[in-house]
Amino acid sequence: MKFGVVIFPGSNCDRDMIEGLRHDLGQEVISLWHKDNDLSMFNTEDCIVLPGGFSYGDYLRCGAIARFSPMMQEVVKFAGKGGKVLGVCNGFQILCESGLLPGALLRNAGQQFVCKNVFIKSNSDRLPPLKIPVAHGEGRYHAPAEMLKKMEENGRILFRYCDENGTINESANPNGAVLNIAGICNEAGNVVGMMPHPERAVSKSLNNTDGRVVFNSLYGIASFN
Repeated sequence: MKFGVVIFPGSNCDRDMIEGLRHDLGQEVISLWHKDNDLSMFNTEDCIVLPGGFSYGDYLRCGAIARFSPMMQEVVKFAGKGGKVLGVCNGFQILCESGLLPGALLRNAGQQFVCKNVFIKSNSDRLPPLKIPVAHGEGRYHAPAEMLKKMEENGRILFRYCDENGTINESANPNGAVLNIAGICNEAGNVVGMMPHPERAVSKSLNNTDGRVVFNSLYGIASFN
């Protein structure tokens, strides 16, 4: 399995993602520039990653300009063929803007940038609460009630903010996201978006490797480094 990490003007988490995948998780990683338009080196078992940051300076709206980049046109085609796509933070915003994921990411309820460790709970009962960093100003997930109902019924809400005991409550919600939503997937399950940064929690030198659990649960990546 290969990972392609797309770099936009304003991306500032691309190196975190590349280093985490390559050195801590032992994966093959290829850097992709936003003006590139060739994904022929990837197959549907591989994964394209949209990292965090401020693509194109977040002008207009977060991710609103990045969706029109040549690379994103190819990513949409790749996803349509069943290829795996992961968007983290700004990458999640880009996926929503491009229509690959439903809903939108709005300005945080507190109107302030949030940067701290939070706990998230997977929709799998097999996983414990995971401590993963967040760093965003527009991470409040929102979608129409009927859409949220269908997403819940189909298991498309992958992660929710919770406390360290795994209890989902409003006090554990860092941005006011509806239903404490921290991450979702599309109907086919091959496109995933999440606001927390699992790539910032894969190195033992940071005393937190809970991000490895996220990558392992999503893509079967286990690391023994």
